[in-house]
Amino acid sequence: MKLDRISSNPNRMNGQPSIRNLRLTVRRVIELLATYPNREELRQEFPELEDEDIQQALIFASSYLSDRIIWQWFKESIAELSF
Repeated sequence: MKLDRISSNPNRMNGQPSIRNLRLTVRRVIELLATYPNREELRQEFPELEDEDIQQALIFASSYLSDRIIWQWFKESIAELSF
């Protein structure tokens, strides 16, 4: 899936991955999902946030985390094999 709603600009939001041209980072969207389990409440508070934004934020976060977890596991595994 193409993540065309997420961009990172070093001059905006400290370079954090953000949703479209909004001042909402991927991290903030994930926090909002945890804070507002009811999507209707979330939409009322953040009407500019669309379902596609949320979906891409979740995909971005999950792909980033899995890469880091696998890399960390790999480094720990290699360290255990050292002679």
